[in-house]
Amino acid sequence: MIVKLTVLKLWLMAFLFCFAQSITAFAETPIEGMQRTVGRVVSILQASPGNSGGAVVRERRQMIREVLLPRFDFAEMAKRSLGAHWKNQTGRQEEFVAVFSEFVESSYMNTLESYKGEKVVYLRERVEQNLAQVDTQLVPASGEPFSVSYKLHLVGGEWKVYDVVIENISLVNNFRSQFSRILATSSFDELLRKLRAKGSEKSV
Repeated sequence: MIVKLTVLKLWLMAFLFCFAQSITAFAETPIEGMQRTVGRVVSILQASPGNSGGAVVRERRQMIREVLLPRFDFAEMAKRSLGAHWKNQTGRQEEFVAVFSEFVESSYMNTLESYKGEKVVYLRERVEQNLAQVDTQLVPASGEPFSVSYKLHLVGGEWKVYDVVIENISLVNNFRSQFSRILATSSFDELLRKLRAKGSEKSV
């Protein structure tokens, strides 16, 4: 009887913990989620200078991946970036998402290597049902600030990024234009080859 009660208590505690975690994730607003994620990434970058040795850089990138990547919905970003060509790739969509994710991750990591202590200012959030946008500014020590907006949607109770808009230029729209130009004259395999090549550039 004692064993049964103990098991019941453990099960109940596990259930309550999961339930509490679910409520916390759902209650977190888009701007709160971005502040938490970006704040943790900035802390990692500040703790490890960009000119550190190879082993330190690899460790830093892994730490950033663990914080940053769960915030992004790469499947949605890949689908929107491929645009009208997405529906023509039945059976190869998962392959594209995997290659695209590696390409975006590598590009973003390389961009983070140039971090020079810019301050992140959170301006506002706009929420409409399951869509949201968080507007921020990056303020360098010298020079003009520039705008970075995150477009998010609600997935399983969490706000996930599906597009980043820098100075009014959408990352997804930019990718869509590039991919469309490639597919207008080349095959889907060629697009994948180019993305794989770009994804492996400057990798650590």
